[in-house]
Amino acid sequence: MLGIELTPEEPVDRIAEYAATAEAANLDAIFASHHYNNRDEFIALAAIADATDDIHLGPGVTNPYETHPVTLASRMATLDELAGGRGVFGVGPGDRATLANLGVDHEKPLRRVLETMRVARRLWDGERIDHDGTFAADDAGLNYDARSIPVYVGAQGPHMTRMAAKHADGVLYNGSHPRDIGWAADRVAEGLTERPSDRDDRVGRAAFDFVAYASVSVATDRDRAREAARPPVAFIAGSAPDPVFSRHDLDADRAAEIGEAISAGEFREAFAAVTPAMIDAFCLAGTPETVADRVDTILDDADSIVFGSPLGPDVEEAIELLGDLGL
Repeated sequence: MLGIELTPEEPVDRIAEYAATAEAANLDAIFASHHYNNRDEFIALAAIADATDDIHLGPGVTNPYETHPVTLASRMATLDELAGGRGVFGVGPGDRATLANLGVDHEKPLRRVLETMRVARRLWDGERIDHDGTFAADDAGLNYDARSIPVYVGAQGPHMTRMAAKHADGVLYNGSHPRDIGWAADRVAEGLTERPSDRDDRVGRAAFDFVAYASVSVATDRDRAREAARPPVAFIAGSAPDPVFSRHDLDADRAAEIGEAISAGEFREAFAAVTPAMIDAFCLAGTPETVADRVDTILDDADSIVFGSPLGPDVEEAIELLGDLGL
């Protein structure tokens, strides 16, 4: 898979235009990111489905805290139906910094994601659900036929990454540096050794897709590309687990301050606090040649790559540049 992430910061019709550009650039998939303070990802994905013919699409990632997991399963099935079977369900625990604005208790994220995945699959198979875990459902079901949809888990820490390899069809690993991707590859290998036989029967171990979900900012001007990388790097740094900071010798206290600024809506301060070392660790930022070299190294360990927003100072140009990398 060679895909991109689109963040619905701009009007939905503009996001659909970017999607059409991505399909023309022969990319394989589009994921729409989810934050409550941007436009709705499923509405954006519906517009993307209408603007494209063949490209796969889905949330990257939605979280099962803001919306009940049964409702999420139905939304995903509806999108898949609208897109003619092109849906991919990207689900993860969500961004702690923005969920805090909603008073969401971000407890037991691994269990919540795993239970969401299992319940969604049963609903898509036509079952009615009784569930009592991190959420409850009582005789819940879909009143329409749905397709079995691939599930990709958004992950960054070791436990979620292993869980994805054990139970999901793929992992969207939030990492942009070869050091992180190599570490994640070991966690994926650990999870695959524990993969239940029913999962092997469904997709086969060889079919598991280890996706590097890598923030990218590409432009012909290196400095412009790196400056445009500040917003996504701030969000990544503000919610990254402690081992990531140790791996890159980054200032965890500064990252915590960035996360606090994001939670308070002080985005300008958060973006300004991003250091060059954080950009190097958390984003593929630079010219097409720089990005291509880094991607080649990443794909030594990962199966696929999704280029995460912002993509570059000029989004449409960035999509075309990424399509021209010849990967």
